[in-house]
Parts: sequence; C-alpha cells; structure tokens
Amino acid sequence: MSYQTLQVSISDGVAKIVLNRPEVLNALNNQLLDELNRALSELESDDKVRCLVITGAGRAFCAGADLGELKNLYMKGSAPLLGDSLRRRFNPIIERIRRMEKPVIGMINGSAAGAGLGLAMACDIRIASEKASFVEAFAKVGLVPDSGTSYFMPRLIGISKTMELAFTGEAIDASEANKLGLVNKVVPHEELERVVTEYSAKLARGATRGMGLSKRAIHHALDSTIHEALEFEASLQEMAGRTSDHKEGVVAFFEKRSPRFTGN
Repeated sequence: MSYQTLQVSISDGVAKIVLNRPEVLNALNNQLLDELNRALSELESDDKVRCLVITGAGRAFCAGADLGELKNLYMKGSAPLLGDSLRRRFNPIIERIRRMEKPVIGMINGSAAGAGLGLAMACDIRIASEKASFVEAFAKVGLVPDSGTSYFMPRLIGISKTMELAFTGEAIDASEANKLGLVNKVVPHEELERVVTEYSAKLARGATRGMGLSKRAIHHALDSTIHEALEFEASLQEMAGRTSDHKEGVVAFFEKRSPRFTGN
C-alpha cells in the first residue's frame, strides 16, 4: 500500500493509519479522503488485521475539511456543491468505519474539528491525549454539522449539549470531553502512544469475530425496537456460536487457562 497523505503500518494484528498532512493540521483534502477510503477498504478485507487505530501526525488529529482547495471558488463569490462532496468523499469513510467488523480506535492526539470530529466519533473507542480538544466548528462558517456529527454527538453526550456546541462552535478540552462521554479515556500526552499500543494489541488478541458481530448488533439496536434488537441479537449469537473463538473460549474456561483466540 502506497500513500502520499497517509502513513499505514501493520504490526501484530493491529493496523495504524496516520493522517499525514501536519503542516495543515491534517485537514481533509480530496487526495487524503480518497486515500483514506482506499486504505480502510484494503484493511477491512485483510484477515491479518484484527484491530485498527486512526490518528494524526503532528499536533492535531484532524482539523476537518481543507477549505484551501475551495478558496478561489469562494473568493469569486461562488459556492461549491458541498452536499455532493459529502456524498462522494466524506460519507463513505464514516459508513465504512461504522460497518467494519473490527474494533476501530481513535487515538486523539490533538484537535479534532468539524469533519475531523466526525471521523473521531465514527471510531468505536476514543483514547485522547490531555492536549486534545474537540470543536463542532461548522457554526463558525455558517454550516450545519456533517460527517456524522449530528448523528453521533447527541447519542454520546445528549441533545442539549449537542445543541449548545452546534450553535456556538465552542471547543471543549479533553477533560470535559471525558466527563461528557465523548471519549473513553484521557491520558498524559507522552503516554498516549504506549496506552493505545497496549490497548489495541489486547483487542487484536481477543475474539475479534465476536467483537465485529457485537458492533453490528449495537449499531442495529440504535434504530430498532426492543423486539427487533432481541431478534437480531439471536441471529448474530447463532453466528458467533459457530466460530472457532467461541469454542476455544469455552474449552479454555473448562480447562482453567487463558483462551488463544484467532479471530475466526
């Protein structure tokens, strides 16, 4: 895999994607978006990859959409077709992360703003540096929340706080994000790499096929009745019960040893 705006590595079942445009705080231009979508597609189908980490190079996670590509258009008084851009480039990335049946960790090393905030919230788990910040930046340029932020944020922190952040565009720091439930954990900046490496390695050694099915069940339940959720759980449990990891887990339980999961 060869990319110009990403760094991608795989080690011990964990794939790491680094958004690599630090000079513009990893703002999302068309090339980065296209490469990110391609990388996610390739890693999703790679059986050697059992957990995925997404982070940013330099001092930011992601500053959101790169408006610099549209400067000339704006300065001439014209308006780009933002909806078309979202449908073609942004939305497929968010949807791919959410349906990927592998755990995805957002390693939030700095500011996550606008569409960058949507990318962070699309991840299953977010571990943040104490230097991280989160900005629903769309209000500052007269836009509405996109890249999934209108979907994720009220589910994570509630409607009232979402309305406040969407209307004001004010930033919240890592500590407040943790209190609100926007992130799972905040760690000292110098320990972020170690903590995420250890956490992702632990997940990659786990029953990742079952994790993938759990992810499918949880997302399905968000928009289901209790009856629909129960039935979907039953159908997925039938699938999970036929996996090698399930059999290994039960045998290991009876033999009083740690299970050796393979993700199958």
